[in-house]
Amino acid sequence: MPQYDEMIEQLRQGVSAERARVVLFDFDGTISLIRSGWMEEMVPMMVDLLLEAKTGESEEELRVIVREFVGKLTGKQTVYQMIELADQIRARGREPLEPLVYKTMYLDRLHEKIKDRLDALESGRVSKERYMVPGARALLEALRARGLKLYLASGTDHPYMSREADLLDVSRYFDGGVFGARDDFKSFSKKILVERVIARSECRGEEFLGFGDGYVEIENVKEVGGVAVGVATDEPDCLRVDEWKRKRLAAVGADFIVPHFGCHDELMSALFPGNAQ
Repeated sequence: MPQYDEMIEQLRQGVSAERARVVLFDFDGTISLIRSGWMEEMVPMMVDLLLEAKTGESEEELRVIVREFVGKLTGKQTVYQMIELADQIRARGREPLEPLVYKTMYLDRLHEKIKDRLDALESGRVSKERYMVPGARALLEALRARGLKLYLASGTDHPYMSREADLLDVSRYFDGGVFGARDDFKSFSKKILVERVIARSECRGEEFLGFGDGYVEIENVKEVGGVAVGVATDEPDCLRVDEWKRKRLAAVGADFIVPHFGCHDELMSALFPGNAQ
């Protein structure tokens, strides 16, 4: 098995987060594994709905299309994936349901998949680390020890992700706040959060450090000139880099790629080469 420091891929030489003051974390797939396998619920549901249009496209052809747009929208509120689904159905000559209806269908499916995990965490039958990306807690503690202000933002609805963050006992690290998707989905996004932090003069764009396994949060941090760590978790074990995630994270500008945070000491040294803690 490779050593942890070999698991840190630095895509842009000379980049560091020495000037960082604020850190933005994604939640699902970056810290939490509670919803691991969500794509295996969303993609088949969407493929089945598109097959109903009877366009002659094969199940595999539709799976490629769906996986591509789902992946590109990962990190945004879930409803945006459902808006794209509705557009895809409409493009095939059928009248879609409202995106929020599709979102409810998906969340019902996902809840069946994860309800035992939530129950096990709530009852204490499993450790919190069982459903966390390896090394995530140690990394959060190291970043807080540097005096950085941490924000947690997710495309998952706020009541759900807030509960799940509490179950994992990570909410306390995020002194900047914990933010999930809202019913009024246009009123909040990771991009809006980044812009608000800058507007409040908490930091300049280049003083942002971001961690995420989705296209969106990496893009948002890079757009303002920050440093981004792509977390290419191969869920649920997270032992190696997921190449599908890696390609998308690298394409949108990630400065570093890691499969997990088991390498947190080496990652801190790479991000803060002057005085890593």
